[in-house]
Amino acid sequence: MTAPAPVMPAQPAVAPGAPAAPMAATGLPRMRGEGNARYVCGGIGSDESTAMRAAMKDHPLSLLFARPDGAYLANVDVDIKGEGGSALRLRADGPVCLVDLPAGKYTIDASTEGRSKSQSVTLGGGPRTVDFRF
Repeated sequence: MTAPAPVMPAQPAVAPGAPAAPMAATGLPRMRGEGNARYVCGGIGSDESTAMRAAMKDHPLSLLFARPDGAYLANVDVDIKGEGGSALRLRADGPVCLVDLPAGKYTIDASTEGRSKSQSVTLGGGPRTVDFRF
């Protein structure tokens, strides 16, 4: 039996004008988390959005958050649950999150502005993208 992945607390809001996270050499914000549950969220601004979308192929799970008209959303609370319980909790501080989790079945609960949605995904065998429209 493997130990459950760590639960990551929601990240605090960022002061206006401050960068969401330090930028790595790839043009992406730095990965957060530890062990087999790591993530990075961003995609605000043209350069960061382009870098995040280009990196989607390198991560088992990509999450996209937008309104029905396609306008991007940030500040989305996300809880990813695996077969053994909660695997990762985070606040998406941008419209794109790249998530590294082990292969398996997961339920993703996302909420913003008083609305909640849930989707299931199976990881393993290639990158998967889950699109949430609020």
